[in-house]
Amino acid sequence: MPADRYRLYSDADLQTVVDDMARQAATLLDATPTVLLGMLRRGVPLADRMLARMRVHAPWAEIARLDLKVKRYADNLELLHPDTALEAPANANLIGRRVIVVDDVLYQGHSLFRVFEWLNTQKPAYVHAAVLVDRQRHKLPVRADIVGVTLKIAPDDVIECNVPPYEAEFAVDLWRPGAGAAP
Repeated sequence: MPADRYRLYSDADLQTVVDDMARQAATLLDATPTVLLGMLRRGVPLADRMLARMRVHAPWAEIARLDLKVKRYADNLELLHPDTALEAPANANLIGRRVIVVDDVLYQGHSLFRVFEWLNTQKPAYVHAAVLVDRQRHKLPVRADIVGVTLKIAPDDVIECNVPPYEAEFAVDLWRPGAGAAP
């Protein structure tokens, strides 16, 4: 690993973190049908991992899975859209359901805010956010109800969530772009 990258959480560490997130989510469940809404890209496999663990902690719960394409940045963190772009699934029926939105990192809150705006038009009964990492650098009034880990790092540092199938191993790394090589 280059000197400007640091492994904060390994696959083994994150298995425990995801299980804890699933436990947190299970405490929210009741008879209301639930939809786990994975934000493309890395929120989708995270939602799948959470769902597998939620089924262990709440086997009685009715939980569906949907994916939502939300894009503001490219994977290299270059701004693609000044406003967050959102492509909703055509078959989304969220009326009266509990929706848990799953994403990898909560940074400034732009993506989750845009998702919450869209969800407001869909008339769900409840909306919750679940993030693997909360950086605590919110620009918008957006908070996650379910948080895997909280990392308070320098504004210029980058948290990289490596989530299969997009990366080879499940991990969370800290990258210091000013310290050397590009990602």
